[in-house]
Amino acid sequence: MALTLGMITFDTTDPGPLAKWWAKQTAGTVEQENDGWFYVVALPDSAQKLAFQKVDDPTPGKNRIHLDLASEDLDGEVGRLSADGATEVGRHEMGGFRWVTLTDPDGNQFCVSGPHP
Repeated sequence: MALTLGMITFDTTDPGPLAKWWAKQTAGTVEQENDGWFYVVALPDSAQKLAFQKVDDPTPGKNRIHLDLASEDLDGEVGRLSADGATEVGRHEMGGFRWVTLTDPDGNQFCVSGPHP
């Protein structure tokens, strides 16, 4: 037997706005709202989903799992995300490969890079 990825779930005190923010950023669709406590975002052209569940007390500190996203226009995408509420944490480069670490409006870190080799 093998495990398959069901979805990537974010804990948050306010799942609705965060789910809608991520749906907008990924051109996804909020497909479930479950009485305001658990939202599911379907990603376009993918079987993958993002989920946002309401918790009273999210785990403090840096998240140990994060999204790595890619774009043909790294700088343009970082500018768009920042204008829409993301916060830039740092810019990185290794062996000619560049990426930027950001946080979403709820403080969850994620990375955006140029196309992956």
